[in-house]
Amino acid sequence: MIPAELRSKYHWKAGDRVKVVDYGGVVSLIPVLRSPEDEGIGALKVPGRSLLGALRRARKQERRA
Repeated sequence: MIPAELRSKYHWKAGDRVKVVDYGGVVSLIPVLRSPEDEGIGALKVPGRSLLGALRRARKQERRA
């Protein structure tokens, strides 16, 4: 079990996977990424702006033209 203090510090939650690595007597926990696609979701999100919303507005304007 990973102590709550460390889980909170590194934003780990139930179900997150870690890899245990032994570096010659020093044990490290390395977070395992689910997939690049899952990890990247929302990385470029701008609060208050929606790419889908912008696309819908653009297509609506095209239909009017």
